[in-house]
Amino acid sequence: MYGIGVTALNTPLEVLELPSPREPQEGELLLDVIAGGVGAWDLLLPDGTWEVDFQPPAAIGVEGAGRVTAMGPGVTGFAVGDVVAAHEAPLLNGSGLWAQQALVKAAHAARLPQGMAPHIAAGLPVGGLTAVQSVDALHVGEGARLLVVGASGPTAALAVQLAHLRGAYVVAGAGLHHTAHLRGWGADEVVDTHEPDWAQRIDGQFDAVLIAATGTADQALTLLKDGGRLVSITSDAPEPVRGITSVDLYVEADGTALAGLLDLVATGELVYEVTTTPAKDGISIVEQVAAGRSGGAKHVLSFEAS
Repeated sequence: MYGIGVTALNTPLEVLELPSPREPQEGELLLDVIAGGVGAWDLLLPDGTWEVDFQPPAAIGVEGAGRVTAMGPGVTGFAVGDVVAAHEAPLLNGSGLWAQQALVKAAHAARLPQGMAPHIAAGLPVGGLTAVQSVDALHVGEGARLLVVGASGPTAALAVQLAHLRGAYVVAGAGLHHTAHLRGWGADEVVDTHEPDWAQRIDGQFDAVLIAATGTADQALTLLKDGGRLVSITSDAPEPVRGITSVDLYVEADGTALAGLLDLVATGELVYEVTTTPAKDGISIVEQVAAGRSGGAKHVLSFEAS
């Protein structure tokens, strides 16, 4: 089978011929991969930054969608032929989901709702789970006042929508050319956080802040109420002051939460779009995303007929 990965740490991405995965063990699923989601985090595997038991030569990729072709002992709730999505980290068998076949834990997988396109589902696990886990950690609920900085990116845009669904008042920080989209996703206000004095332009204080843009956390901290909460998904949470909780959040695999997100997308309550590229043509796309040049789009690599 082929995959997109590296032959050794700190070597360039390439299309590789790889051995098929081992047979699934207790609680595992073997998938014929349909598509794999792309994120800046993916290149943390081949440079050794993200320690997820990556064992090159191997494919990278920690999210995707595929068809179940075999199941290990003890798996319930799935059947051969089901199409599922999953976020998998650490990697099973040392290899990721940017390959024609991959192993995932059943507990990390969720069956796609009827009629959902696998390519849409493939790009949801990491961003969707990060968004819902962030909103949970911020205790966002009815009437909460939330600031999301970097709100136009795929993950933060999902957080805006989830917070809106929970009844929060959401202020989205982003370039003003994103205003129409952010309003459509449920933002009550949009502020231009590209301006150096953006924090001084906001009236009122917040119960919670989500940081999805580097270099903005210190200013955002000044806008929090005493005892408020700040979550950074860019690994730069500032030191807490005034009783504020300030933490970096790193996504955790969770099949149950993922199933809920897929249902919200299927019913149209969450708006989520992807841009699909054939996997063998995708290395340049991966490099663009890792360099922060995705243009706010969520990219997936297709392993179908490529």
